[in-house]
Amino acid sequence: MAQGTASSRFFRALRHRNFRLFFIGQSISLIGTWMTQVATAWLVYRLTGSAFLLGIVGFSSQIATFLLAPLAGVFTDRGDCRRILVITQCLAALQSLALAVLTLTGAIHVGQIIALSVVQGLINAFDIPTRQVFLVEMVEDRADLGNAIALNSSVFNGARLVGPCLAGFVIAAGGEGICFLIDSISYLAVIVTLLMMKLAARPIPSAQPRIFHELREGIAYAAGFMPIRVLLLLVAFSSLVALPYTVLLPVVAKETLHGGPATLGFLTGISGLGALTGGLYLASRRSVRGLVRLTAVATAVFGTGLMIFAVTQVLWAALAILFVIGFGMIVQLAACNTVLQTLVEDSKRGRVMSLFMMSFMGMVPWGSLLAGILATHIGVARTLLLEGGACLIGASFFAGQLPRLKAVIRPIYVKMGIIYDTVG
Repeated sequence: MAQGTASSRFFRALRHRNFRLFFIGQSISLIGTWMTQVATAWLVYRLTGSAFLLGIVGFSSQIATFLLAPLAGVFTDRGDCRRILVITQCLAALQSLALAVLTLTGAIHVGQIIALSVVQGLINAFDIPTRQVFLVEMVEDRADLGNAIALNSSVFNGARLVGPCLAGFVIAAGGEGICFLIDSISYLAVIVTLLMMKLAARPIPSAQPRIFHELREGIAYAAGFMPIRVLLLLVAFSSLVALPYTVLLPVVAKETLHGGPATLGFLTGISGLGALTGGLYLASRRSVRGLVRLTAVATAVFGTGLMIFAVTQVLWAALAILFVIGFGMIVQLAACNTVLQTLVEDSKRGRVMSLFMMSFMGMVPWGSLLAGILATHIGVARTLLLEGGACLIGASFFAGQLPRLKAVIRPIYVKMGIIYDTVG
C-alpha cells in the first residue's frame, strides 16, 4: 500500500499478515461475544426483574480480572502468548456452550448464570492482558502499533454495534439460548486464525525470578513512573464510576423507554456505533501526538453524556446521546492504551498492560455492584447522574495533571523520534 494515501495510513497495521488474520477472527468472534452480553443481561432481568442482580452478574463476570490480571501479566511476560490465547478461546467456547444448553433446555436459573459468569471472568483475566501484549508480536513495525490498537478497538466496537442489534432480534425470535450457541460457535474463528499465524520465536529468559518478585517489580514500575500511574488511575476511576452504566441499560429499555429486547439491542448497538466511530477516528491519526490532551476531553464528553442520558426519556434522544457516550468512552480508553503501550518497557509490557486491564475491566465489577445498589435505592436516573458527575470530576483532575504529564513524556517522545519540539 502506498504510505502517502489516507487509506494506507488508516489501515496500515493490516499489512502485517498475523495482525490481519487476528483482525478477521476477532471480527467474527466478537459479534457472538456481544450477543452473549446482551442476552445474559436480558435473561437475568427477565428471570428476576432485579437491577441489583444485574449488578451482581456484572460483578461476577469481571471480579476475577481485578484479582488475577496482575498475576496473569507475569505469565504473559514469561510465556507463549498464542498458546495462552488458544487455550482461553477453547475454554470460553465451552463456557458459552454450557449457557446455551442450560437455557435451551429450560434448566437455567440465576445462580447458574452467576457461576458461569465467574468462570468467564477467570478466563478473561488471562485472555485480555495476553491480547494486549500479543499485538506487539503481531505488528513488527512499532510505528504501526497505535494504528493496530485503534483498529482493534474499532473491530471490538463494530461487533458491539452488530452483536447487540442481532441479539435483540434473535432473543425475540428464538430466545437467549440461541445467542449463547452462536457465541460458542464463533470462537472457532479466532482459534483457526491463531493457528494459521507464522510467528518468530519469542525470547524467554532461561533464568527467571520468582513470580511474586516479578509481580512486585511490575507494580513498583507502574507506580513509580508518573505518566503510567496517572493514566491507570484515570482508567480505574472512570471504570468504577462511569463505565457500569451499561449494566443499567435493561432497566432503561424496559422501565424508562417502555421497550423490550430489541430496544436494549438498539441502545447497546448505538453506543457501540459511537465507540466504533471513536476507534476509527483514532485509527486515522498520524501518531500518538496529542493523545494526552485528547484523553481529558474524551473523559469530559463521556461524563457529560451520562448526565444528559440520565434525564432522557425519548428513544431517539437516548440513542443520540448514547452515540456520544460511546465515542467519548472508547477515545479515552484507546488513547490511554496507546500512550501506555508507547511508553512501557518491553520487558514489563505484560505486567503493565495487565494493570491496565485491572484498572479497566477489573474495576467495572465493583462499579456494577455499586450501580445496582444505588439504582435499587435512589433509582436509575439519579444513579446515572451521579456516575456522569463523578466522571467529570475525574476529567478535571486529569486535566490538572497535563502540564506535568507533558513535561515527563516530551523527552521520551523526542528520543523515540515521535516529536521534535512539543507533545500533546
